[in-house]
Amino acid sequence: MTKRNLSLSPLLVAASLCWSAPAITNAQTPAPPTLPTAEQTDPVKLGWMMGSPPPPDKVIRWADGSFYTFPKFRWTFSHGRELGPTSNVSRGLGAPSLLPRAERQDLDAVTFVPLGKTEPMTWAQSLSANYTDGIVVLHKGKIVYERYFGALRPNGQHAGQSVTKSFFGTIGAMLVAEGQLDPNAKVEQYIPELKDSGFGSATVRQVLDMTTSIKYSENYADPKAEIWDHVRAGNVLPRPPGYQGPKSFYDFLKTVGPEGEHGQAFAYKTVNSDVLGWLIRRVTNKSVGENLSERIWSKLGMEQDAYIAIDTEGTEFAGGGLYTGLRDLARFGEMMRNDGQFNGQQVVPKAVVDDVRQGGDKQHFAKAGYATLPGGSYRNMWWKLNNADGAYSARGIHGQALYIDPKAEMVIARYASFPMAANAFNDPTSLPAYQALADKLMGK
Repeated sequence: MTKRNLSLSPLLVAASLCWSAPAITNAQTPAPPTLPTAEQTDPVKLGWMMGSPPPPDKVIRWADGSFYTFPKFRWTFSHGRELGPTSNVSRGLGAPSLLPRAERQDLDAVTFVPLGKTEPMTWAQSLSANYTDGIVVLHKGKIVYERYFGALRPNGQHAGQSVTKSFFGTIGAMLVAEGQLDPNAKVEQYIPELKDSGFGSATVRQVLDMTTSIKYSENYADPKAEIWDHVRAGNVLPRPPGYQGPKSFYDFLKTVGPEGEHGQAFAYKTVNSDVLGWLIRRVTNKSVGENLSERIWSKLGMEQDAYIAIDTEGTEFAGGGLYTGLRDLARFGEMMRNDGQFNGQQVVPKAVVDDVRQGGDKQHFAKAGYATLPGGSYRNMWWKLNNADGAYSARGIHGQALYIDPKAEMVIARYASFPMAANAFNDPTSLPAYQALADKLMGK
């Protein structure tokens, strides 16, 4: 991003800088500014990238950064492969697995009260409020609700943002269960190249649970924050003229310094996921995309290949680069709900799923101050909610979510293009909506 782009309004700064981490973690849930509605910013109605060629004022480009400004990213999130290099995640050659349908017509009218509010909202209203691009709800393995909006279609793929982390956190935990990764070993044991970085003395477990202590800020409003170096190095955002910084994810990781003692507090920093990606690649001698294809994608009977954004050296963005079909995301969630079983096989060891469900250290998590997730925790790059249903979730900025409620036997896969990056802005109309739907499905 250029210096001129750094001076954009707070809305565009928060919405357009990074694909990976929440910007707001303080004790008070922020109130979003007044914004145009989901209907007013529908990318199809606005005509983005339509025509042969599109009119100049309807063109979205990666090179000038316009691809990641609101409302243009309402188109971008469903068209990532058209804007930058990616690697493929093969579904294999088998037939897709069946997701039976038992669609219900009574769910749109389910009501709940958003966090911090007194007036109720319906489930249908929440989808618009959260700029939902697509949503699938499974109950006992059957599709009970499915909707698409804006640029996303059933046969399309959408940016998962930091939902990506939970896929690779799961694979990392599988490697621990298999004995290929020692959770107590230091990162430098596997990646000597990081010996002198802030990660060298951290353990594999500390990387998986993001309790590393490193000099790295994801404060989007600070032009000197390390997040800028990270996304420029990985080619997530365009590099300014004359750029002389790191030119790959791996090169950037070598520059991250230590700051304090590891293992003392949870701190959500995307670079941990990129270190995990390197660990996965080092011990398996396969890319993270190949691991995802062989261990998960080809075993779940997915409908579509997935794809992952890559840097200029071909390294996949393990922190936030995955694009998937919505029903395929739901299949992954259903497998996790069913103790790692799906499509007639044990895809993920039950012990790994149990470890995710148990969650991480609540005291470590509390230090991060997530107002919308009181009593929560973080384990293997999954978010554990502190609720009576034992829910846990994969979460990504701008409203991406895979929400699993074991008690309600419910899985919700949602893709969205919420204007503000941090989930703190959409949680108030998302988390209580999920709970209300779970209660409805349980007959409460």
